[in-house]
Amino acid sequence: MIGAFKKLFEVPARETLADREHRLRLAAAALLVETARADFSEDGVEQAVMERLLHESLELPREELRELLVEASTELDEATSLYDFTRVINDHYLPAQKLELISAMWRVAYADGRLDKYEEHLIRQVAELIYVPHPDYIRAKLAAAPA
Repeated sequence: MIGAFKKLFEVPARETLADREHRLRLAAAALLVETARADFSEDGVEQAVMERLLHESLELPREELRELLVEASTELDEATSLYDFTRVINDHYLPAQKLELISAMWRVAYADGRLDKYEEHLIRQVAELIYVPHPDYIRAKLAAAPA
């Protein structure tokens, strides 16, 4: 608790481009991991879709991608809210990138063939926190839904 309080008053060190890029990747990965966790069931299909989406969008080697997912899981376990992740997204993503992230979250949620109410709630919450307009949120949902 004291450590978190001290962080509020620390002057941040200059962040390198590589550090910023890692924070962005970590935030996106964490939100996808949280989507997969939202229905309280570990599903290999959701994991595979999440890995594929991250591999395609981030163009990371598989080993680096797995390390990123482990780090994202750890960060989620320690986080008290989604704010740390959505703040990074808001600070650095363009509106089209935010919509792409919401679309990826929908694809992870639908990966197991069903949409859980907790997954839907999480995606709606994130969409609101990163200012994705509701019509875009709905279009992304419909596009990701199984036929």
